[in-house]
Amino acid sequence: MATMYDVPADDLIEALADDLEERLEEPEWAQFTKSGVDRELPPEQEDFWAVRAASLLRKVADRGPVGVERLATEYGGAKDGSNRYQVAPDKRSDGSRNLIRTILQQLEEEDLVETADGEGRRITPAGRSLLDDTAGTVLEELDRPELERYA
Repeated sequence: MATMYDVPADDLIEALADDLEERLEEPEWAQFTKSGVDRELPPEQEDFWAVRAASLLRKVADRGPVGVERLATEYGGAKDGSNRYQVAPDKRSDGSRNLIRTILQQLEEEDLVETADGEGRRITPAGRSLLDDTAGTVLEELDRPELERYA
């Protein structure tokens, strides 16, 4: 049986996003909001909400229990430090906590993630099952010789 560690993360997230796109509803405000302070524009991907949800589900399964603060740090980036008169180095900034929190709440409603008191969020058995089933499907569809030993 394949697990989420047996397949490349990009392929797993893409397959999970296809499944979660039908299950999760993107809020109206999501098309206007940036994904972090360091960004200039909102995301341009059509399925951004589903891809971020799939990525968050994988991160919670890998690093859980994990809180919104740590996840915001992982989705952050470098914010320009320059201004008109002097050049300053880039500063580190976090990703949007509201975006992450809203997606995690939707994943909780789908019973894929649960809240651990005082620890953050962790994956449920249903969430682990979804990840492993999707990983098995992705592994069968992959045409990469270096991954044949896992099949």
